[in-house]
Amino acid sequence: MVFSASFLIVINLSKDSVPTFIEVFRNMFYFIAQIKNSLLILIFLFTNGCSLLTSSATNDFGINLKQVILNHNDPETVLEAIPSYLLLQESLLVKDPDNEALLMSTASLYSAYNSLLGSQDSKRKQRLSKKAFDLSLHAACIHKDDFCKLNEKNFTDFTPIIDRSELNELDTVYGLGTSWINWIQANRSDWNAVAQLAQVKHLMNHVISVEEDYKNGEAFLYLAVMESIVPPALGGKPDVAKHNFEQALQFSNRKNLMVHVLYAKHYARMMFDRDLHDSLLNTVINAKTEQQELTLSNTLAQQQAKNLLQSADDYF
Repeated sequence: MVFSASFLIVINLSKDSVPTFIEVFRNMFYFIAQIKNSLLILIFLFTNGCSLLTSSATNDFGINLKQVILNHNDPETVLEAIPSYLLLQESLLVKDPDNEALLMSTASLYSAYNSLLGSQDSKRKQRLSKKAFDLSLHAACIHKDDFCKLNEKNFTDFTPIIDRSELNELDTVYGLGTSWINWIQANRSDWNAVAQLAQVKHLMNHVISVEEDYKNGEAFLYLAVMESIVPPALGGKPDVAKHNFEQALQFSNRKNLMVHVLYAKHYARMMFDRDLHDSLLNTVINAKTEQQELTLSNTLAQQQAKNLLQSADDYF
């Protein structure tokens, strides 16, 4: 699935746990030194909004590191580092399996890593997306009893639960939604999985209804891609998809180049609109990738835009 530039993770520690974590963190430095840039994924692909640590000093470190990650221009370095940090995240969950923030942050990282992998190993993508989805479901259940087993509820029972969620619960709802979408995409050949798009669409529409510009319009981008999964002949709604892509462009001030790429890949190709396809991708290729907190995402978008243009003659 997609990823964008709003990736600040939540690992919210109690006062009693901070000294222990700091000691662990100190002991990690030797190990981290042996892994190229393994801390670069600390904040890059997380979707929640709290800081890594509670003390002011470590919070400053987290803020500075976030800037380094989002403004990094070498996606390969980040991708290589993710598996090491995934293991670290899971090791922290062993002793604290009901830590909502840690569960959601680990789910987000799995989803993001899964999105960056190639499409060759579909079984692996299914395994990783399932792990991310299970983690986010657990986190949501810990957050609120009503959120338990949301994936097992029918649409009629599901919608009022989501509709009752409030502004301060958007991070939880949105985090669950992103991992859910990732799981559906990894299992898109299974119509039982695809059938759950209705629940996720309602979830994302609720996010927009509560805060339209949440995470610079990312919910619109997810909705746009979901509306593009099903072609018009099978009941898809391309006009809705196009509207959501345009909203995503607007709320991101057209600086998030990944919106252009996904617009071309999922909508223009579905509609066989070569002019729109090439226009969007050429915009990306000719754009400046260096944007505050978007450099890494834009660098990847530019790489993908070149690949899509190269394959356009075969597709169209």
